[in-house]
Amino acid sequence: MDNLRDSFVELVRRASTNLSGDVEAALKAARDRESPGSAAAGAFEAILENVTLARAQSTPVCQDTGTLIFYVHYPMGAHVRALQAQLEEAVAEATARSYLRPNAVDSATGKNSGNNLGGGMPVFHFTEWESDVLRIDLLLKGGGCENVSTQYKLPDTALKAGRDLDGVRKVVLDAVYQAQGKGCAPGVLGVAIGGDRGTGYVFAKEQLFRPLGDTNPDPELAALEERLLRECNELGIGPMGFGGRTTVFGVKIGAYHRLPACYFVSVAYMCWAHRRARLEIRGDEAIFSQEGD
Repeated sequence: MDNLRDSFVELVRRASTNLSGDVEAALKAARDRESPGSAAAGAFEAILENVTLARAQSTPVCQDTGTLIFYVHYPMGAHVRALQAQLEEAVAEATARSYLRPNAVDSATGKNSGNNLGGGMPVFHFTEWESDVLRIDLLLKGGGCENVSTQYKLPDTALKAGRDLDGVRKVVLDAVYQAQGKGCAPGVLGVAIGGDRGTGYVFAKEQLFRPLGDTNPDPELAALEERLLRECNELGIGPMGFGGRTTVFGVKIGAYHRLPACYFVSVAYMCWAHRRARLEIRGDEAIFSQEGD
C-alpha cells in the first residue's frame, strides 16, 4: 500500500486526545447519578472538564498515554512488514508531536527509548481477511489500570468460586474490590473466560473494543454482564475510590474453549480514560471513527 503514515499519526492523535462518544456519555450519566457537591460528583466534573480541554487543545486525555495496542485487519496481498514499519514511524512522529508520552522503557537498562518504540512496543495483532478494506483499531491502555488487571484460576477455594459462570462472577467482583482506589475508576472490564494464560489476557483486552451500549450475543454472558455491572456499582467504591454510585460503567465478557485441566478468568481493567479509535482505508479514502461518532 502507499504511504499511510500521516493517516496513522491522525489515528493516534484521535485515540489519545478525543475520548470516544460512548465513554463521554457514560461519564456524564455517572456524574448525574451522584449527589451534587459530593466528592464523586466533583471527581466526575474534573474528569469531564479534562476531556473537553484535551479535545479542544489536541492534548492527551491522560498524562499516561499507555501501551499502544494495534489490531490490524488487512486485505490479501498486503505487505504486512511495510504496514508495521509505517505504524512505527507514525508512533514516533506522534510522540514527537506530544500526542503521546515517551513510555517505552528497556527492562534491562531502565533507559527510555524516547519514541515509544522498543522490544514488544507497540503491540501488534495482524489478521488477514477477505475484505479489500484495511481496518486498524487502536487501544491505549495506561499503566495504572494495567497494574490492577489480573487473572484467576478456577476453582478458587478462598473465594468459593467454582468452575462455572457464578465462579466467574465471584472472581470478577473480587478483581474490582481489590482494585479500589487504584486503576483510576470508574473502569471498564474486559473479561475472558477460558483460553490459556496468554490468550486469555489478549482476548480480555479485545472485549474493550466493544461499544459500551452493545448486548452480548450469548444470552448467558449478556445476563452475567448486566448482573456484574449492577453488583460492581453496589460496592460503592466510586470514582478514584472516593465513594459513589458508579465504580464500573461497562462489563464485556468473551469466552474461549479451554483445556479440561484449566479454567482461567482474565480481567483486563480499563480506566475511565477508555481510549480507542478506528481507521479504515477504502481505496484512497481514510475514514476515522470512534464509538458514538
